[in-house]
Amino acid sequence: MQNAKQLIQRSMNRALAPVIGLGLAISLVLISGAAHADGLSDLKAALARLQGQTPLKAVVEARTWNRQGEGKELEETHGAASVSVEDSGRGLHVLYSKEMLAKLEAEERSKEKDSKAKTPTLSALNEVNSSALRPMISATGSLTRSIEKATYKSEKLDSFNGKPARLLNFELSIDKLSEKDRKYMKKFDGNLDIWIAADGTPLASRQTQAISGRAFIVISFEMKNEEEWVYSTLGDRLIALKKESKNSGSGMGEKGEGKVTKTLQVQAL
Repeated sequence: MQNAKQLIQRSMNRALAPVIGLGLAISLVLISGAAHADGLSDLKAALARLQGQTPLKAVVEARTWNRQGEGKELEETHGAASVSVEDSGRGLHVLYSKEMLAKLEAEERSKEKDSKAKTPTLSALNEVNSSALRPMISATGSLTRSIEKATYKSEKLDSFNGKPARLLNFELSIDKLSEKDRKYMKKFDGNLDIWIAADGTPLASRQTQAISGRAFIVISFEMKNEEEWVYSTLGDRLIALKKESKNSGSGMGEKGEGKVTKTLQVQAL
């Protein structure tokens, strides 16, 4: 009788094995899917976590380059400015070095004597004022706004700095621009790429825009803009270690181009 029961049990086990195996496979797929949701959801979840409450102390440096005109009318300028920043529960503190203040004073005096005098430090300083610093020391807000103005298109496996990453692609639409910005535009092409880690944490982004249009019937223009960001985290704060902006344009017989490179170095508190 015992042997008969054992035979029946072994037969049932053999019959149920494929069913159990299928159930286990389905469970593993479901678990894997839950652990790796779609990239956009992972990115939004990561941004919700990275709200920037961790205290930060850093040095932010900006280097600018501009070229206007052609031939004998060509003008080229280079500028640099740096500030120390500290962001904590007390607020944002920006410190200008004595050397920086001396350069600003010298340029202001030169400008008073000659209206055509170049002021590269003053120009670069605009890139490290409080409003320009905010996306560097707390990048969540600016990246979130960029996503809100874009339409999600696709996701694919990629790499960043030699490590596996996921690349999310978005399309920027002219409809997302203000009516004032759209007024003279005839053609607009915009894209946003965001590289994220396995948990959705942003690693880098690149935004490109190409615009052409016509104003006052006879004036045509073309513009191209590109922004590249490299991100990192400090506690629950998303920061930008580097931002590089490139722009070029032509219109009314004039041509110009420029580049701004900003870097952030975290300092010990």
